[in-house]
Amino acid sequence: MERRLIINCDDFGQSPAANKAIFHLLEEGKVSSATVMAVAPGYEEAASWCARRQQPNVGLHLTLTSEFEALRWASLTGHPSLHDETGHQYRTVQEFETGAAAGAVMKELEAQYQLARKSGIRLSHIDNHMGSLYGVETGRSLIPQMLWKARRWRLPARLFRYIDPSDPLLSTLSNIQRPVALASGLADAFGVPIPDYLLSHPYRIVEGETYDRFKQSIIARLYKLPEGVCETYVHPGAEDEWMQASIPNWDKRIWEFRLLFDDDFAYAMKDAKVILTDYRYVERYLRRPRGRSAVKLMKVLIAK
Repeated sequence: MERRLIINCDDFGQSPAANKAIFHLLEEGKVSSATVMAVAPGYEEAASWCARRQQPNVGLHLTLTSEFEALRWASLTGHPSLHDETGHQYRTVQEFETGAAAGAVMKELEAQYQLARKSGIRLSHIDNHMGSLYGVETGRSLIPQMLWKARRWRLPARLFRYIDPSDPLLSTLSNIQRPVALASGLADAFGVPIPDYLLSHPYRIVEGETYDRFKQSIIARLYKLPEGVCETYVHPGAEDEWMQASIPNWDKRIWEFRLLFDDDFAYAMKDAKVILTDYRYVERYLRRPRGRSAVKLMKVLIAK
């Protein structure tokens, strides 16, 4: 069986520095796709570029949080439950899960989708900034609502059905198997295609980490990639003095941008026989039969 990898650039539209990096990566075919933030300050620049080029592999990065002190934004709909006392989206997922009204979230998701469509973006899939819809902090999951929207929009979604035992984050989470089975089962029952695996890596520079160590850790994972379709995400950024001074962990974003142009990484992809793929492939080949998926989901729901 083949091993396919989606490399998705999160945070498209966050800032000019993020846009510059992602434009270059998409133009050179170094990544599979990017997901755009309809509420962020660099959105108009990103959307105009996508529409002008008719870029085929850009998804929607559903954004309900605004985490950086120096770079903040508000929702499109302006509902008070979606904002903190400063009038911006919440800084943390926990604040969002605690404060956001579900109905207001649904309207905001629709508004972000409609803006992307009106901007001329040919959406290929959806995912979620900081996992704010997944219930990771308080257990208040809005995954069913997100999948309902994905079904109506006829778009694949970033979820996953299996956990790679070597994943540094997901494999360490306790009691995750049942939530993953429920979420993937619900996606299948709704007819929303999803990848097989999601591969994580540390967002921040960990103690003692250098660019070369980071590169080698990612390359090593290419050789251990499970069969099927995996997605990994990057947050690439071009060098920018203000960003490096104002936004935490910006140096890691520069590393991720550099990695994707690194000859060692390109060689490893070929040597490990990893096929760079995208969400158009997921949409075409990974949709499960809805009837059988609904029956399977019911079995998961009634299992102890």
